[in-house]
Amino acid sequence: MSASHLIPDPAPSNPDTIAALAEIAGRAGLHRVHLLSWRDLDDPEAGGSEVHAAMIARLWAEAGIEVTLRTSFAAGQPPVAERDGYRVIRRAGRYLVFPRAALAEIARNHGPRDGLVEIWNGMPFFSPVWTRGPKIIVLHHVHAQMWGMVLPPALAKLGNSLERRVAPPLYRGERVVTLSESSKTEIVEDLGFPADRVDVVPPGVHPRFSPAPGPRIPPPPNVVAVGRLVPVKRFDYLIRACTEARRLVPDLTLTIVGSGYEHDKLDTLVRRMGNGDWVTFVQGISNEELVRTYREARLIASASAREGWGMTLTEAAACGTPAVATRIAGHTDAVAEGSSGLLADNEPDLGAAIAKVCVDDALWTTLSEGALDHASRFTWDATALGVLTALAEETHGRGHRGRTGRWR
Repeated sequence: MSASHLIPDPAPSNPDTIAALAEIAGRAGLHRVHLLSWRDLDDPEAGGSEVHAAMIARLWAEAGIEVTLRTSFAAGQPPVAERDGYRVIRRAGRYLVFPRAALAEIARNHGPRDGLVEIWNGMPFFSPVWTRGPKIIVLHHVHAQMWGMVLPPALAKLGNSLERRVAPPLYRGERVVTLSESSKTEIVEDLGFPADRVDVVPPGVHPRFSPAPGPRIPPPPNVVAVGRLVPVKRFDYLIRACTEARRLVPDLTLTIVGSGYEHDKLDTLVRRMGNGDWVTFVQGISNEELVRTYREARLIASASAREGWGMTLTEAAACGTPAVATRIAGHTDAVAEGSSGLLADNEPDLGAAIAKVCVDDALWTTLSEGALDHASRFTWDATALGVLTALAEETHGRGHRGRTGRWR
């Protein structure tokens, strides 16, 4: 997805949630919390991880916590800004942000803190090496084959080694928060983290995502896919799967919403396959247009190779739109298989599942109802409470305090 429609517009806050957050923070002494993130919501390549951080920071700030988000420089954005009640500091580039952020925290350049949240998104900040005291690690998923999709072979090998061999021994004593049970399984089995130190806190769904007024009528076979146009999302895979589905559903159309450096490559693929008249690329979409796109779609599809969750799938589900997606960690939690959507093991199965939902009105109606039920379980209030609870629990009996009583 492009950052233009990712900015979470203000939604009415639940006073009970804000009061509960304030109580948790007060009991734990969490008056100032710093978040370390690779990218910020205003970055052109922002995605679900950045939305997750922004929604949590907003709710925590509303509860009276002084929140500072430290991230990398974003073109066209000021180095220091205020958003939704919290401070955003954007300094250093994509790679230098890691050592620069660590040095800034050690020197207390951004002021004192009572708790730290490190968002480990591929490259870690190595916070266990340079700080003690209350902290948690937000790890959305294991990157695995993603390294080879975005980096040259030598760098991909280095990234994979860093994730699987170098970083885990340093982090295994830390409290980790991830988005799904399937991602937790990978973190435990692939990285060797102790299961009792990994919490599952699913992401929420913004209230703007809701079904259209009136009766639910099966739409035409319009397939929508939303996400950044990058290799891990495998839009080429999806285009080929939809091409096969059109053998059974000749009037099927595909709308790809998002921007990214693979746009030209994907456009060339569409033209080479002669699919130009039924595949549409959409960039710079507004929140309102995204909701309308979800509501008008027959289904949302994802061929992604790696996800911590798949937020677009539950956003669409909240609009009553079922999903067809690859069977990967994250998707197996974002989609209730057979109830809110279908999962596929390979490209031919993905195409067959898309065709099945497009031609079977009774199946679509069942999945649409299941999608609404499944999505109703996820709120950002619950996410903010779950992550803060994990951090608060780490304030008791961990680390060493200095003379002032503040964590070093």
